[in-house]
Amino acid sequence: MPARSPAHPGDRDPLTADERRSIRLVQSFGTVGSLMLAFGSLGAGAAPVLNPVNTLPVLRIFARIPTVSLALAFIGMIMLIAGWLLLGRFARPSRKRIVGRRELHRTLLLWIAPLVVIPPVFTRDPYVYLGQSEVLTRGMDPYEVGPEALGNGDPLVVGVANIWRDTPAPYGPLFLRIGSWLTGISGEHVSGGILLFRLLTLVGLGIVVWALPRLAARFGVPPSTALWLGVANPLVLFHIVGGAHNDALGIGLMLLGLEVGLRRLPYRVRGDSPPPLAKGEIGFIVAGAAIITVAATVKLHAIVALGFFGVMIARRWYGGIKDLLKAATGMIAICAVVMTAVTYGVGLDYGWVNGLSTPTKLWNWIAPTAEIGQLGGVLGVALGLGNHTAGIIAVLAILSYLAAGAITVKFLWDSLHWRYRPIIGLGVSVGAFMLLHVAMQPWWLLWAIIPLAASAGTSRFRVLATGMSVVLAVLIPPNGSPFDGRLYTLPQAYFAGGLVVLGALALLWWRAPAVLFARTDPDDLFHPPRARTAGRTRRGHATDPAGTAADATGSHVGAAGSHVDGPGSDGTTAEVSGAGTRDESARDHP
Repeated sequence: MPARSPAHPGDRDPLTADERRSIRLVQSFGTVGSLMLAFGSLGAGAAPVLNPVNTLPVLRIFARIPTVSLALAFIGMIMLIAGWLLLGRFARPSRKRIVGRRELHRTLLLWIAPLVVIPPVFTRDPYVYLGQSEVLTRGMDPYEVGPEALGNGDPLVVGVANIWRDTPAPYGPLFLRIGSWLTGISGEHVSGGILLFRLLTLVGLGIVVWALPRLAARFGVPPSTALWLGVANPLVLFHIVGGAHNDALGIGLMLLGLEVGLRRLPYRVRGDSPPPLAKGEIGFIVAGAAIITVAATVKLHAIVALGFFGVMIARRWYGGIKDLLKAATGMIAICAVVMTAVTYGVGLDYGWVNGLSTPTKLWNWIAPTAEIGQLGGVLGVALGLGNHTAGIIAVLAILSYLAAGAITVKFLWDSLHWRYRPIIGLGVSVGAFMLLHVAMQPWWLLWAIIPLAASAGTSRFRVLATGMSVVLAVLIPPNGSPFDGRLYTLPQAYFAGGLVVLGALALLWWRAPAVLFARTDPDDLFHPPRARTAGRTRRGHATDPAGTAADATGSHVGAAGSHVDGPGSDGTTAEVSGAGTRDESARDHP
C-alpha cells in the first residue's frame, strides 16, 4: 500500500513573516471575541435558575445588566465570525502557502478556552441532559418518563424548559448511561454537571480534530482547510462548545469509525481486478463499522454512515449488486450485534427507539418544513377553513422524511456506480435529514458540513458552507429564548455591539499587514504540476482507492499523485466538483 493517499493535496511552502503576523493578529482578535462572549454569557446566557454567578463579586453585575451583557455577547460573536473568515484566507487550498495544522490547533485552543467554563449559550439543552440522565441514575426508564418524574422542585429539573419536562429522551442509550455517570459525580450541583457535559463535548470535538484532517488527506483536501471549515467554524464554537451539545461525540465517533475502517482498503482503478485482502483489512473494516454503530447509540443519525461505508467496501471489489449485498449483510450483522450489546450492556432496551420522535414537538422557526406548515395554517385561517397547522406539519414531516430517504437512496446508488464519492453522499444525505426536520437546529447541519469539509474540495462548496455557517450562527440569540417578550432588547444590544465591532475591525485593518486584507497575488496561487500517468489506468476513468473512482471524462487525470486541473478548478489536488457533484477526482481514498 502507498505510504499516503495518491490524492494527497500536496506540500505547501511555509508562510511569510507578514502572513504569520497576520494570523497572530487574527488569533488575538478572535480570542478577544471569545472573552467578550464569555463575559456576556454571564448575563445573557442560559444561566441556571439558581445561578452561582450571583454570589461572585464583580461577575454578578453582568446578570443585572442583561442588555449590556447581550451586547457584549453579540460583539464576541461577530468578532469570532470575522476572525474565522479572515483566518480562512490562509486556509484556502488554492494558495501556495496555507496555515499549518499546529497553528490551527493553537487558534482553536485560544478561542475555545474562554467558553469552557461559561453557562450554556444559545440553548438550554444541557439542562435536559442533566434531567434525563438523572432519571436513569435513579433507576427509572428515561424512554418512558421525562425529567418531571424527579419532581418539579428538583434542582436538576427547574432549569429544564417546560416543553421537555414530560417528554421521553430522544438520545441513544450510551449517551444517557454516560450522562448518568456524570450526574452521579455532580449530584445536585447543576453548574458542575453542566461543566462535566461540556468536557464530554470536548472529548467528542477532540476526536473530530484527530480524524478530520486524516480523512481530508485521503480525499485530496488540505487538512488545514478541513479543520478551518469543520472545527474552527462558528457553529462549532457557539453551539457545540458553548451549547455543550452531544452532537460532537456522535460526529466524532462517526468520523473515527470511517477513518479506522479505511485504514487497509486498497487503492484501485475502476475495472481492475480487486487485489487480495491486505493484512488486517477485515479487522479494520469490522472495527470501523462497530465504532460507527457506537456513534449511533449516541445519536442515531450516524447510522447513515454505515450505508455509505458498505458502498465503499462493495466498490473495493467489483461494485456489483452481489458485492453490495455482501457488504450490506456484514454491516447489518455488525450493527445488530454492537447495537444490542451496547443497549442492553448499559441496562436499557430498545424502548429508546420510541423517543426518537420527541424533537418533533418543537416547530423551529428556522426549519423550512415548519415554516411552510405554519404558513399553510395561516392561509387556512384566512380562507375560513380553520387552523390545521398541526395536521399540515405532521403531513409535511412524513413527506420530508420520505424525501430525505429518497435522496439517501439516490446517493447510495450513484455512489455504487462511481458517480459520487460515498463520503460526499453521506454528507448530503445526513444534511437532507437535518434540513428537512421540523425541529431543525443550526448545529444539526454540522453533521453535513464536517464530512463534506473532508471530501468536497471545490471553492463553490466552501463558499456555500461558509455563507450558511455565518447566517445560521447569528440567527439565535445567546440565551436561546425570546427574552420573555422583551424583543426590544435585541435591536438595542445588536446596534450597540455593531458599533463596537466596526471600531474593532477598523483597528485591525490599521494594525494588520496589507496581506491580511489584500487580494491574493496570482503568483501565490498553487498550480500543481500534472502528473505523468503511472501504473494501469483506463480511458475515461479516474483512479480511486477502495473502489471510489468515478468517470472522469473531460478532466485532466493522471495516476499516483495526479491532480484535477480542469475548468473551474481552484488549484487543489484531486478535488471533487462540489458537494453532491460528480466525483471527477484523480486517485484518492474512498
